[in-house]
Amino acid sequence: MPDLQIDLKHVNQLSESGVSRQFEQELRCSHAGETGAVWIYRGILATRPKGELLTFARDHLAGESEHLRFFNRLQCCYRPSLMLPLWRMAGFLTGFLPALSGRQAVFATIEAVETFVDQHYQDQLRALQPRAQRDSEKAILAGFEQCRLDEVHHREDAKHRRSTEPSLALRLWVAMVSAGSSSAVRIARLL
Repeated sequence: MPDLQIDLKHVNQLSESGVSRQFEQELRCSHAGETGAVWIYRGILATRPKGELLTFARDHLAGESEHLRFFNRLQCCYRPSLMLPLWRMAGFLTGFLPALSGRQAVFATIEAVETFVDQHYQDQLRALQPRAQRDSEKAILAGFEQCRLDEVHHREDAKHRRSTEPSLALRLWVAMVSAGSSSAVRIARLL
């Protein structure tokens, strides 16, 4: 995974000029999402997994932590979500609960979450690209795209590791997680 960097020159430009309201909302939303993602893997690790699941969670936590650092560097452009404590708790439970059921539940959950996140980043890029006039805004979008590509890798890794079809209960859980992710995006944009 390439290191996500944004040039200090761009951060300084953003600090001075700010960004549009839409950019601000999408940055807040992505920061909240990456915060939740970090806590998903912390939830998995709280179950003290072994072997394949331990490696999977540690590797993916490193990637999500890098994404979060990227968005933290851009906080000169947006106010973080007021709901961050909720996003942390929801993320933790989204990792912890399936990990109690076993690695196949974790892999199915991550596959579903990352499918949603990939589509969400695509939607953000489609909406923001026409508005990106300055190099600093284009640098933000390049970061969004790198995050999206990393999330696609996480999804494909989880999908590859999943060796069974999800049960009805797991499919219901995954549907609930997907619906929760969609609701969280709408809330995080505003709060």
